[in-house]
Amino acid sequence: MPDLDNYRTWRQLLSEATQNCGNRVTARWLCEHASGADGSEFEEILDEQATTRCVAHLDAMLARLATGEPLQYVMGRWAFRYLDVMVDSRVLIPRPETEVLAGIVIEQCRSMHATGNEVLVADMGTGSGVIGLSVLSEMPLESCTVWMTDISEDALHVARANAVGIGRAATRARFGVGNWCAALPDDCGRQFDVIVANPPYIAVNDAEVDASVRQWEPHTALFSGDDGLGDIRQIVDQSRSWLRPGGMLGIEMGYQQGAAVQSLFLDNGFVDVVIHRDLADRERFATGFLPQP
Repeated sequence: MPDLDNYRTWRQLLSEATQNCGNRVTARWLCEHASGADGSEFEEILDEQATTRCVAHLDAMLARLATGEPLQYVMGRWAFRYLDVMVDSRVLIPRPETEVLAGIVIEQCRSMHATGNEVLVADMGTGSGVIGLSVLSEMPLESCTVWMTDISEDALHVARANAVGIGRAATRARFGVGNWCAALPDDCGRQFDVIVANPPYIAVNDAEVDASVRQWEPHTALFSGDDGLGDIRQIVDQSRSWLRPGGMLGIEMGYQQGAAVQSLFLDNGFVDVVIHRDLADRERFATGFLPQP
């Protein structure tokens, strides 16, 4: 006879997972992921018995979570704006704050496309590809081309995989490996309408960095020299040779770097420089434009 103790409903598993990880919301996400049923679909199967394979998957995720591994890596997926993307330790975990930067870029692209011209965008240091893919998926089909670049080939593998999830819009995705503007095609000099980057901006010895972030996420995407501004300096300087006159540069930065980054933009000839705030009302993004002739 089968061991009836091993036959549990999703309602029972949800209760056990909540006790295990101490958070019902996290437990619900894990159970949904293990079952393959999200939202209302999961509600409909609460009293159904879980398969042995599903239980094993849930147990494995709970074991990984218990080691301190971030939930997003444990699940292998995360939401960003309207996307559901694959994430793992090859890329940074997408943050809600970066959704704000993506929104700023999308609004600028819509404004530029209103003239009827196709928009050319570079998403540098793309990681999982969430900014560039959000632009492509939220803009009208064939209204823009987005170059997504990264110095990490592993990160670009993740971005390419995520591009599949946006369907036909992915036909306007381009990929390049290299450090910042060096990854862009030579024949696109001074042609980009928008360049956006979420670069490393944390100082190496920053004591505010969460231990989990330092342990699990890729350091090359996090840390940038003693003051955190090394990569931002390169981007602001290099982008002048790739943006068209009137083109916009948008950068995510540390919440205490607003004044320094604004000065970098101005010193490099950008105009209409604005420091934008994130969801916690902290200075988090900078935008500026190359002057028109």
